[in-house]
Parts: sequence; structure tokens; C-alpha cells
Amino acid sequence: MDLGLKGKRAVVMGASKGLGLAAAEALAREGVSLVISGRNQESLDKVAAGLVALGAPVALGIPADVASNADMDKLADGAVAALGGVDILVLNHGGPPPCSAVDMKEDDLAPWFQRIVQGPIHIVKKLLPGMRAGGFGRIISIGSTGLQQPIPNLVLSNTLRAALLGYLKTLSAEVAGDGVTVNVAAPGAIRTDRSLETAAGLASKSGKTVDEVIAERSKTIPAQRYGKPEEFGPAIAFMASPVAAYMTGEIVRIDGGMVRGF
Repeated sequence: MDLGLKGKRAVVMGASKGLGLAAAEALAREGVSLVISGRNQESLDKVAAGLVALGAPVALGIPADVASNADMDKLADGAVAALGGVDILVLNHGGPPPCSAVDMKEDDLAPWFQRIVQGPIHIVKKLLPGMRAGGFGRIISIGSTGLQQPIPNLVLSNTLRAALLGYLKTLSAEVAGDGVTVNVAAPGAIRTDRSLETAAGLASKSGKTVDEVIAERSKTIPAQRYGKPEEFGPAIAFMASPVAAYMTGEIVRIDGGMVRGF
């Protein structure tokens, strides 16, 4: 199936590894030109070379920290300068440290609000006018199934991602008539560094090994296993495509059936 993405231009945040990398690779295979962000220029340069090898006409890394609005400006401006515009924005960033609701420190809310809510909103507002003017835009946030079924020991993620969701859902209705869609990809247990870190946190509390924690969690997933990053990326490519023009304001789960409700 031709997704019609050749010639499109995308920014993928947090693309040096994990789910951001999986998203960038899927877009590269469809012929999308890419600007990717992360914190380390050397790592980004290596990933960018790999994206070109996969089919991206252009791939450029720009170091940027979502905790800094100035960095979000630098990323957006650099992408527009390098690509001539941005059609697709994939919001992605590292998650907050594991903790329970009882043990959460209130002082952690403000810095993580900047990373999970304010920084992403800032770059959306920076790039949205160009999308609306061009009559085509795709804003995709890589979220979590915790948006619909809170994940134990991840209270900061559960709380703050819900705040971003409220903004994105409101925005989706406001810009749908301009050819801009706004959706959330909600991964479940995908085998990435982040999921292994979460498993390690649970293991340290329970006295179990990481492998034991993963095996126990896998039993709660109808698919009976963790997902692979390459099973996640194509969902991003589809949502970014012209083919998905009538889908907006949605949460799309890639979770092996873990969330039991529709």
C-alpha cells in the first residue's frame, strides 16, 4: 500500500533510540525527509545516516531538550530552514522516573510538566501555522496506554500525559478543517530501554529479577509478550499519511490487547 508520504517533511523528537527511532525509521522507508532530535549530536548523526540508507531523501539531527522552550524554537526553526517546511510533527520524549501516587514528590510536577506538557505544546504552536497555511499537517504524540488505564508505579506519566491529551484533543477539533490531524499513539509494553528501566524499578521493589518482572507482565497481555519497536513504527507512518486524513482526535493503541476496554 502506497501511503503517499514521498516528499513529505517530518520532525521526530527523541529519535536517537526507542520508539522515536522506530517512528523515524518507518517514515524514512516511506521516503519522508527528516529532522530528528535528541541530546547528543554524535548519536543523532549516526541515526541520520541510517535513515538515509533506509530511504529518507534528507535526514538531519538537531540536539534539543524538550525541557527548554528555546531548544524547541531552535529545533522548529532548524527544521524549517533545512527542509523548507514541516508537514509532520512526532512528539516524543523520555518519560519521568517511576513512582507511586503515595510516594510522588510534588516538587517533581513542575519540571516534568515542562517536559511532557509545555515543551510539546510550545513546538506544536511554533509549527502549526505553517501546516495550516499549507493545507496539510500531522501532529502525532507518542503517549502511553496509561492515558486510558493508569499504569502502576508511573503516576507522573499517567498524570501529565493526560494533561497533554486534553490540549491535543481540543486542538484536533479546531484545526481539522485546515487539513491538520492530531492523534496520539499509545504504546503498551514495547521492548525498549524505557520499558526495561520500568521493569528494573519494579524488580528492585519486589526482590525479583528483571526477567521475572517481564515474564509476569507478559502474562497479563493477551499477546503474551512485549511488542517490538518495528511493530510500532508503521502505525506512526500510517497516521502521518494522507491516507489517514479522516482520522483525528484519536488514541491509537499498539499494546497487544493489554487495555481491556475499547
